[in-house]
Amino acid sequence: MSYSVLNTKKVIDVIKYRWVWLTISLLLLIPGIIAMGWSMKVYPTHTPLLVGIDFTGGTIIQYSVNEDVSTEEIGKIRTKLLEKDIENPVIQVLKPTNTDSDNVVKNIVSIRTQFSETGQNESIDKVSEVLSADYPDAQIVQVSSVGPVLGKQLFVNSMIAIGLALLAIVMYLTLRFHFEFAVVAFLALFHDVIFVIGVFSILGLLYGVHIDSLFVTAILTVLGFSVHDTIVVFDRIRENLKFYSKKATYDDIVNASVNQTLARSINTSLTTLITLGALYFFGGVTTKDFVLVMILGITIGTYSSIFFASTLVALWNDIEIAKKEKSAAAGT
Repeated sequence: MSYSVLNTKKVIDVIKYRWVWLTISLLLLIPGIIAMGWSMKVYPTHTPLLVGIDFTGGTIIQYSVNEDVSTEEIGKIRTKLLEKDIENPVIQVLKPTNTDSDNVVKNIVSIRTQFSETGQNESIDKVSEVLSADYPDAQIVQVSSVGPVLGKQLFVNSMIAIGLALLAIVMYLTLRFHFEFAVVAFLALFHDVIFVIGVFSILGLLYGVHIDSLFVTAILTVLGFSVHDTIVVFDRIRENLKFYSKKATYDDIVNASVNQTLARSINTSLTTLITLGALYFFGGVTTKDFVLVMILGITIGTYSSIFFASTLVALWNDIEIAKKEKSAAAGT
């Protein structure tokens, strides 16, 4: 390197405000963790998220409706469905995004019911009867069903996929960097996943947003993007340590490394978020939740790579130095 790490312009002093960043992370995670705990208590599945038929089994019937559907009307529909012996119906109102002047469809009413092997058609007829009573122009757009055994298998496989991805990342980072870097990267990834799951847990409680197999796909994509950003920062720290470990403190090296990669991290994430924003606002209804996971994951992943992971690396080093000094003092 032809320049000194100490001459790097500090756009932000990460180490100086380390406790601020850690506090922000805590504040971002706590609401989601509380929501997950409450969800496990109130949902029949005892899961931290409102899971869709991909994981529990069931039938989703979607109707096109030419009128606005209020929250009060959703409650009335649910009551009528219960009177028709439709167990635990979950009702969502979706807003079509690709509309034009000739398209009179204002809403899509999505009704999820429990899977019935013997009376599926009878259940669909009951749901259609209830909805047609209030909305005569309602028409079935789509019907999809998943059996409970297949749903449970998909859920288990999804958890295994996420676990294997995390394990592979930690193993790679342990070989590529030092063990402490791998541990910190794992904590950063865990931080990102918990934040995204927490947000969707809150959305599930407030707006009935449920997750499906696309959610798992998005989480795995977020893991890859987040660890890529973290590796860039870690690689710069490792390179600077080779040249300046005797000329600068560890904290100074971490600070300079973060500032050297700051513009790259922000620019990469920003360009990706612009594309995802276009997909979210102008894309189809079916991909909205998938894109939202990506937006949340990339945003929190960029934050954790710059502020959370680098701060923990410096904190780990401080703890190791304190241990060595304590051992040296005890030896004398």
